[in-house]
Amino acid sequence: MSAPKKPESVAVIIPVHNGRAMIDVQLDALAAQDYSGSFEVIVADNGSTDGLAEYLTGHPRTEELALRRVDASDRPGAAHARNVGARSTSAQFLAFCDGDDRVHSNWLSELVRVAAEHDAVTGTAEIESINSELVQSWRQMPDRHEGYSLYRFLPVGLSGSFGIWREAFEQVGGWDETFTRGGEDSDMCLRIQLAGMSFGHSPDAQIAYRQRDTLAGIWQQSVMCGEGDVRLYAEYRGYGMPRRSQLALADTVAYLILRNPLLPQFISRVPTGRWLFHAGNLWGRIVGSVRHRVYYL
Repeated sequence: MSAPKKPESVAVIIPVHNGRAMIDVQLDALAAQDYSGSFEVIVADNGSTDGLAEYLTGHPRTEELALRRVDASDRPGAAHARNVGARSTSAQFLAFCDGDDRVHSNWLSELVRVAAEHDAVTGTAEIESINSELVQSWRQMPDRHEGYSLYRFLPVGLSGSFGIWREAFEQVGGWDETFTRGGEDSDMCLRIQLAGMSFGHSPDAQIAYRQRDTLAGIWQQSVMCGEGDVRLYAEYRGYGMPRRSQLALADTVAYLILRNPLLPQFISRVPTGRWLFHAGNLWGRIVGSVRHRVYYL
């Protein structure tokens, strides 16, 4: 694909399920973008029951953001909602973010700038500006210049900071809606690259990523991430995605034993939330390995 230097039309698509309480944070951030062109904002409502539809009707940002809601309630899942949002517009460039995060003011302009030389592009996330110090300690983000990658495999990115030209989106068939337990963002990035298309990374297209702020929430998220990793291995081992090493497993087990929060704090020296994230991720890989009949611990 030979991408134009600047798209003629842009759509920002936000999949949302019961996000009324937080959606204004993201909409306000989108209204503050420094992008020089025009763009529309599409909220793909994935079966919300919190009054989101009524709240968005006549929303103060409607005209400013060309804001509209589309009904994506016929099938659960963020991947489905993103596809519904993409089908509802003819925009040449599609940008995706999430309803509970907050994009930085140069997010869209940076995605579009880097996408001028790529078929798809991913941005980065920071956790300092939107989470408490305690919640920040539960999960670490990679250096924004390095980006994300699967275990010794290809680079991937976040669905909450992602841009793609419509031609490339249609060529790969959009988001895979069968990924319901995490991993759909990595899957999209892998399919793009394995189809021979160019995948870029923009360290300056940042979002403020809202982490789960309860121990139950961080556990559920980490289990889902672990299951998603196994699903990805089951799908892409034939393309060269390697199995995790036994050394990595031993390191994880040792960490969980030696850093157990039931031990005195001066011994464990890690926040309970961080320990739960690693424990949940391992449990998710165990569950996923059984479900997908592969070994990926």
